[in-house]
Amino acid sequence: MSILSTTRIEARAATVEQTRREWLCYGALLVVGASISIACRFFPADLPFWMPWDFSWPVFLVTGLGLGWFALGLARLPQAPHPAIWRQVSFVLGTLSIYVVLQTHVDYYAQHMFFVHRGQHFVLHHLGAFLIALGMPGQTIWAGMPRFLRPVFVSWPVRTAVDTIQHPAVAPVLFVGLIYLWLIPAFHTRVMLDADLYNTMNASMAVDGIFFWCLVLDSRPHPPARIGSGLRALLIIAVEPFQMLLGAVLSLAHTDYYPVYRICGRIWDIPPLSDQHYGGLIIWLPSTLTSFAGVICVLVAMRINEERMEHA
Repeated sequence: MSILSTTRIEARAATVEQTRREWLCYGALLVVGASISIACRFFPADLPFWMPWDFSWPVFLVTGLGLGWFALGLARLPQAPHPAIWRQVSFVLGTLSIYVVLQTHVDYYAQHMFFVHRGQHFVLHHLGAFLIALGMPGQTIWAGMPRFLRPVFVSWPVRTAVDTIQHPAVAPVLFVGLIYLWLIPAFHTRVMLDADLYNTMNASMAVDGIFFWCLVLDSRPHPPARIGSGLRALLIIAVEPFQMLLGAVLSLAHTDYYPVYRICGRIWDIPPLSDQHYGGLIIWLPSTLTSFAGVICVLVAMRINEERMEHA
């Protein structure tokens, strides 16, 4: 047998072994998810704070597979295309933060306290999404993703949806519009009392936040980035006044706009207006700081790209 044939056989065996290990990891992920689901269903009162209040397979699989594909991508890609260590840490922290606010008892508190609810949405729509976008994990996740799934993500419906969500005229309107939509008092009451609408609300905030921040925090020059640095900074600045306005209205109001938390029962003995004021401040201040951080990131990336062009 020739040396070339032997090498091919060894490479094929290594590939088969690697595929077997990957599918074992997928099986282990399903076993862990099933165990958590059973525990949440039959022993909800005995679970610690860090366990889910209401287990969600979609959240578990999206976060688990995202982290798993990211790790596989790092193993498959050569060292050169790897994102920097700080970007890897940023992506992991962002993904874990979204999991924490959705799949621990934080979610229970968010259903009974308005300011915790706003803190949850700050993580979903701002902090967690910001960290994920800052990690720029796209190429790495793509490398770790099973090949049979890749056509789904490059199909016409998916590409059209992404192009629409990340269109410069649509992205800021959708980013601010969702915050206002879910906080319309009458609609908010219905959402908080309907499990399906509640899950839809949380999912929409996370997905839209990730798409928006991925659009404006893309540190590559244009092209291949969708838009240039100036437009990125402009989009961040454009959404900020509307968030500040909503936060100011809620934090300075003398009317309790969200009686659903009184109906369902607040966990802590906090006056309704104080609860609403704290929630308004979360919309007002941390969101503003996140936007400032985004503008700084855009300016730094612009300067780095200019320096690279000068050296080239």
